[in-house]
Amino acid sequence: MKGIEVPIVTGARIDGEERQHTVRSPAGAGAEAVSDARPEAAPPPATHRAGSQRLTLFAALLGFVMIALDASAVNVALPAVGRGLGGATAGLQWIVDAYTLMFAALLLSAGAFSDRLGAGRLYIGGAVAFTLASAACGLAPTLGFLIGARLVQGSAAALMLPSSLALVRQAFPDAAPRARAIAQWTMAGAAATAVGPVLGGTLTSAVSWRAIFFLNLPVGVVIAAAMRRAEASPRRPAPLDLPGQLTAVLGLAALTYGVISGGASGFGRPLAWGSLLLAAVFLAVFAAVEYRTREPMLPLGLLRERVVAICLAIGFVVNAAYYGLIFVFGLFAQDLLGRSAVGAGLVFMPTAVLCTITNLCSARAAERWGARTPVLAGQIACAVGLLVLLLVNQHTSALELALLLLPLAGGLGFAVPALTAMMLGGIAPERAGLAGGVLNSFRQTGGALAVAGFGALVAPTGGFVTGMHLSLLIAVALLAATTLATLALPKAQR
Repeated sequence: MKGIEVPIVTGARIDGEERQHTVRSPAGAGAEAVSDARPEAAPPPATHRAGSQRLTLFAALLGFVMIALDASAVNVALPAVGRGLGGATAGLQWIVDAYTLMFAALLLSAGAFSDRLGAGRLYIGGAVAFTLASAACGLAPTLGFLIGARLVQGSAAALMLPSSLALVRQAFPDAAPRARAIAQWTMAGAAATAVGPVLGGTLTSAVSWRAIFFLNLPVGVVIAAAMRRAEASPRRPAPLDLPGQLTAVLGLAALTYGVISGGASGFGRPLAWGSLLLAAVFLAVFAAVEYRTREPMLPLGLLRERVVAICLAIGFVVNAAYYGLIFVFGLFAQDLLGRSAVGAGLVFMPTAVLCTITNLCSARAAERWGARTPVLAGQIACAVGLLVLLLVNQHTSALELALLLLPLAGGLGFAVPALTAMMLGGIAPERAGLAGGVLNSFRQTGGALAVAGFGALVAPTGGFVTGMHLSLLIAVALLAATTLATLALPKAQR
């Protein structure tokens, strides 16, 4: 169930907005400016402002739900897409990774775009682009066309998600109402992630996989209508690192293409090793650009800080372990166990619900014992869950698979919120927003590359279970390394 990991990533995205948007609402800033020029101007009536707040929150929630629902619902439809458009495993990997890579790369610059254009303008533009791309996905005549539309969807989602949270923050200037609004925003996305697999499976079985994308069309229209009454967002000049953004996208895309191509046709082929070589060149250029740019989107000095470097490694590996393998088990449930799309959706629904629950427990554990404890415990639970999944084979029932996936899901949900807190607690407060955005991008990239790598291992004919078990062992080894690295982090960050 690869996509927007709503219960887990929310903390990073919230923190990712801290750098770009202050707690003051645009209404408050506008009122001060009017007051200076015309002292007699009165603030808007409380009822009008409350109505605007509710509409803004509704629009932001709806966009988050649309992104989360689309991402989680699509995964269970992949085998049906393959049958309908003639795609093999490599093509199905790109349906997921085209979306995720653009989402991960553009998140690095989303804050700057939001500042320059205003959160409201960026959100509406992203929602329109996401809606049109959804229509293109639903009408896709070929697999290549669908992958291209998914690239646009991922780009639009990267612009929408941070700006949706910024809108909520701006609409609620007071701390207590803002906390309640952000909690509603978070839980709406979490609920959409949990419901997505079942809804996607139901639509795929009852109508078609195309119905998943068409469902976004009326939602996009409602978002645009609700935003007509939202208060305008402030704008301020913000530097855009366009060369860095371009080389990051090209480097990640070439790397993913090389891994997928190598898995499909062999890494000795010129296309595979040539793509990997090209990826190395683009990523080297990216590093050079970031080193020389006055205001880079990814300051390389941040990576030299021990806490930041270890937390980024953990985030990358945990996401790779979970979402790469969920992609594999999604194919396994339908192609080897013979489950319907609805049945596959039901297999993954308990994992999404458990992620949400352990997400909440993680915050309480971090307050009591410090952030390192739940990060350690979560990684250990993930590793144990992966080892347990070695029991899965072609004779495993869908119910057994659902139960065996729970330790992995619980570990992920317990580790990541505390991981965000631990990373932010180890750096200067003024760099918190940047660090949160970078962490989120690393996590998304880890999931995308794992889908490519693990998908390559299960692609050979007749070797699905062997490739699946090898993927599990690789993930366990990576988690063992990051768990040991976690011991080098400070204990008492509460």
